[in-house]
Amino acid sequence: MQFLGASLALFVLLSVASAKVYGRCELASILVRNGIPRSKVPDWICLAQAESSLNSKAVNRNRNRSIDYGIFQINNGYWCSPGPHNECKVSCSALKSDDIGPSIKCAKQIYKRHGFNAWYGWKRKCKGKKLSSYVKGCRY
Repeated sequence: MQFLGASLALFVLLSVASAKVYGRCELASILVRNGIPRSKVPDWICLAQAESSLNSKAVNRNRNRSIDYGIFQINNGYWCSPGPHNECKVSCSALKSDDIGPSIKCAKQIYKRHGFNAWYGWKRKCKGKKLSSYVKGCRY
């Protein structure tokens, strides 16, 4: 029994250790390279901070049993497979990768359809707030 507990603790530790947590400036540069307008970068970084703490491998289960994946917490109920709709035509596992290109592509599609209001984290923590601190000191 102790071996099982120790094995589980090691697995959790290794899972957390392998997670990519982006820096604000690093993320700003990646966002711009992936077509996000510079004027919107503070909103996108605030969104990622609010939803995943900038963690590319974040996974959270919702009350309705759907699951949110990746740095932008993209929901499997609508946007990725094996969800029922897969609007982004991407696997949910691809959204929790250190390569956040697929996450950005899908998030841009969500934004095009719903704006930032699609994300509760953005509405709670970013909407109507001065967000320049998210890119302060960054060159992107």
